[in-house]
Amino acid sequence: MKLAVPRYTVVTDSINGVAVADFTDTLKALSRVRISGHVEDAEGHLLPDFSGAVYPSVYDKKVISHTLQNDPGSSYKEFEVQKNILFKGNVTVADGRFGFSFILPKDINYAYGNGKLSYYACSREADATGAYREVLIGGMSDETIDDNNGPEMDLYMNDEKFVNGGTVNSSPTLLVKLKDEYGINTTGNGIGHDLVAVLDDGNQIVLNNYYEAARDSFNCGTVRYPLENLELGTHKVKVRAWDILNNVTERELEFVVVSDEGLTLDHVLNYPNPFTTRTSFYFEHNRPGEVLDVMVTVYTISGKVVRTLESTQCTQGFRSDPIVWDGLDDFGDKIGKGTYLYRLRVRTAGGEQAEKIEKIVIL
Repeated sequence: MKLAVPRYTVVTDSINGVAVADFTDTLKALSRVRISGHVEDAEGHLLPDFSGAVYPSVYDKKVISHTLQNDPGSSYKEFEVQKNILFKGNVTVADGRFGFSFILPKDINYAYGNGKLSYYACSREADATGAYREVLIGGMSDETIDDNNGPEMDLYMNDEKFVNGGTVNSSPTLLVKLKDEYGINTTGNGIGHDLVAVLDDGNQIVLNNYYEAARDSFNCGTVRYPLENLELGTHKVKVRAWDILNNVTERELEFVVVSDEGLTLDHVLNYPNPFTTRTSFYFEHNRPGEVLDVMVTVYTISGKVVRTLESTQCTQGFRSDPIVWDGLDDFGDKIGKGTYLYRLRVRTAGGEQAEKIEKIVIL
């Protein structure tokens, strides 16, 4: 089988405004770096129609690794590997050209040697790859950065609609949103400075390789990590993240794993409640990715129907989209102040049904 090798090449043009052929400086820890480059064809011509994204990875120097001698009689061998990523980006390519900036983290190997700039680029029609290995990395910059705050962090399960304590199925995705003025540390060079998650106070999950930078930004990004085969019941996950100055942030999230054998509803609510002119109904379910028919029926305490709201939803996570009510009845008239009941009924395409009844107050 022939490998799908990219047809085009990504080329580094300059570092910190100096053409690579003339660049002799060293990239140091905490130094600010600016890279520019282009995409070209096999003949070395710029591709002005190539527009899309390039994913650069800046590697530290090679390190010595060795075989594990797992098999009886296997020999011990040492070899070089270039694996520690100092920066991983997501950059726009326009008319065949691109540029990006970042700050080298504090956790580099301070010995001097050649690092590597590695690229993968793609457009709608084609892709490209390339590398530049003549960049010298080592030492510490004279620049002083005064910052004692760890990264901003938000935790979710599956999507950003999730709220702490919400429900998921047995194989949810941990979603981590990170932001820091100077960048996130995912190098793996510093002992104890990995981006990690701890599930139920158990073993650490290293998330360095799951971090994806936001488009055209070196200081924010996202982690998506799939969890599998979790037991039913309440779980918690703690995430620890470091910035490039080794300031740390920790956050914790609780979630409840529910069975997906039957349609279930949880955390049925409306917000605000009480309300005057506008409220929104929400609920959690165990049918992500399925089409759900939703009906909210508002009743007086005596059982008279005053408003019926219908919605069709297909959410990727376990929390519904909002169903908005303006406080008017089915004829468009404003209803009186007081306490009412509402019934939330959800139906799947396969005919499964579930419902819950809650109170609502109008001021």
